[in-house]
Amino acid sequence: MQKNPLVTVICLCYNHASFVVEALDSVINQTHSNVELIIADDCSTDNSQKVIESWLKNHSDIPFILNTQNRGNTKTFNQCLKLANGEYIIDLAADDVLHPECITKQLKGFAESTYKNLGLVYGNAEWISEKGQHIHDYFETDKNRKGVTLQPTGNIYINLLNGKTKLCSVAALVKREVFDKLNGYDENLAYEDYDLWIRASRVYNFDFVDEILVQKRRLNNSMYTLLLQKNNLKTRRFNYSTYLILQKVFILNQNKEEFKAMLKRIRVEMKIAFHTRDFLLLTKYVFLDLKVRAKTLY
Repeated sequence: MQKNPLVTVICLCYNHASFVVEALDSVINQTHSNVELIIADDCSTDNSQKVIESWLKNHSDIPFILNTQNRGNTKTFNQCLKLANGEYIIDLAADDVLHPECITKQLKGFAESTYKNLGLVYGNAEWISEKGQHIHDYFETDKNRKGVTLQPTGNIYINLLNGKTKLCSVAALVKREVFDKLNGYDENLAYEDYDLWIRASRVYNFDFVDEILVQKRRLNNSMYTLLLQKNNLKTRRFNYSTYLILQKVFILNQNKEEFKAMLKRIRVEMKIAFHTRDFLLLTKYVFLDLKVRAKTLY
């Protein structure tokens, strides 16, 4: 690890006019000095473009990608990744905020880790409302804002499968080589993070920093709030993406224990499919469940 490595922060904006300046300021105000910022607007329908361009008047050296049609997070991120020069990457949504020492603490996690094949370091986050008010911490904390439960490190593949661990993507610092080895985000998916964590954890170790590193904003129209909505096309695309990820998992799994962990996730997704009245997806999960069960019998 270099003494002062370059960290690239890719900030993706879609209708985040009210929040994007705070997000961008949080990047340029990091205590780690060697930071590259790349901004992309994915054809916002609000005035995000004007807000960003106004902010860039004082930061003219920062690249700004402006999509003329909405391409989605996965494609837009991969587009930005081609321009990135950093040894490490952060995927920042334009409604979230990095704490000033976020990158410094993440890099310290890399430097002090005992894992040799370390691909990423993740930390805790604070959920905030649209108005910036505290809701709760991503991982439960005590009165000193330290984790109540130790988060898994090292090989966390099974923990990601069975749902015991859910990383906060914006609180993760990822080695550039991870994205290069895995060919970036899967552009066929409606969301990006779970797929990357699954594929990366098959190859790399993960480590954890027990610090609140970011503020993650919970909006009424965010993808995760749509997860359980009935007869919603965005909800169905999101949940079908999880099914596609689990099809990959079926190929990646190597033993009975991993297939048993996969069964737990399938059953959760079957309940979601039933709740959202997505009976076609539920049928697909029934057949996948049978295939996975067969792998646990031998």
